[in-house]
Amino acid sequence: MRFFSVFVAAVFASTTLSQAADRPKQLLLISFDGAGNNALWQRSRDVAQRTGAHFTYFLSCTLVIDRDRAKTYQGPRQKAGRSNVGFAQTKDEAVTRLDHIWQAHQEGHEIASHTCGHFDGKDWSVADWRQEMQAFRTVLTSAWSDLGAVDREPAEWRGFVQSIQGFRAPYLSTSDALNEAERREGFTYDASGITKGPSLPQASKGILNFGLPLIPEGPENRRIIAMDYNLFIRHSAGVENPSRTTEFEERSYAAFRAAFDREYKGDRIPLQLGFHFVEMNGGAYWRAMERLVTEVCHMPDVACVTYAEAIDMLNGREASEHRSGL
Repeated sequence: MRFFSVFVAAVFASTTLSQAADRPKQLLLISFDGAGNNALWQRSRDVAQRTGAHFTYFLSCTLVIDRDRAKTYQGPRQKAGRSNVGFAQTKDEAVTRLDHIWQAHQEGHEIASHTCGHFDGKDWSVADWRQEMQAFRTVLTSAWSDLGAVDREPAEWRGFVQSIQGFRAPYLSTSDALNEAERREGFTYDASGITKGPSLPQASKGILNFGLPLIPEGPENRRIIAMDYNLFIRHSAGVENPSRTTEFEERSYAAFRAAFDREYKGDRIPLQLGFHFVEMNGGAYWRAMERLVTEVCHMPDVACVTYAEAIDMLNGREASEHRSGL
C-alpha cells in the first residue's frame, strides 16, 4: 500500500487529455449491499455477462441462515436471532443464494463482507467488530452443511470464504475501531467511507479505505452519495412512488453518466457507485445502472471491475509509472 503516498501526484497529475494513448483506463466499480434477493442475483449476473462487467457483492450473512435457525446467530450487544435484514425464509432459498454466490465468484465477481445482522456499529469496540466479522466467516464456512446440502458444497468453498478480503459497514457507519478490527481479521480493504467526489483510496492501520463519492444530481446539481438508497430518500422521501419511476431513472442515469464522463475526460480517478438488492421506486436505480454499464463497460479504455481488481490495477499503474521514471 506504499504507492498511495505518491500515487495522486505521480500518476493522475501527470496525465493530460493530449496524452490519450498513455492514459490509464477509467475504472468503474459497481457494488451491491446485502445481496439477498435471488432474482436480483440472477439479473445482476446476466447484466454482467452481457456487458463484461465484474461486480462486488457485499453480503449480509444472515441471508444464508434459514429462519428456523435464526437463534444460532447473535450480533454484538444484540439478542440471539435478531437481524436488521432478516433471514432466509426457507432452506431452499438459502441454498439457491449460496449457488448464486459461488457462481458469481466463478464468473469473476467479488464476494465481500457486509457483516451479518446489518447493525449500526458506530459505537462498537474492536472486540464487537471482530465478533461480527468472525461470525460472517463462520456462518459462510459451514453454510452448506448447516442447510443440509453438504453434498452440493464446492470443494474450494472453505478456502474461498477465508480468502474474502473486502468489507463495508452497514449504513456506512464506522468507528475508530473498525480498521484495527479489519486488519486483525484478515481484511485488506474497507469500502465504508464517503468522499467529496471520486477519490483514490487511502491507507490507514494497514487497511486501504475507499469512499463512495458525492456526485451532482438533479436540476440543481446538489451533491448526493452515489448510492441508490440516498437517491430514493431524495426523490421520494423513502416512500415508494412508482408513478414517477421514469423521471427518477432519468435523473439517476444523468447523474451517473455525468460523474463518469467527468472522470473519463479528466483525471480518470476510479468512480464508485453503490446499490442494494431492492428495486426502489419501481426499479429506477437498477435501470439507470444497467444503462450506464451497457454503454461504457465495452469501451476499450474502460474497465468495470471489482474492488480487488481495482487495487491490483492501481498497483500496476504505480509500478509502470515508476519504471517510466516519474
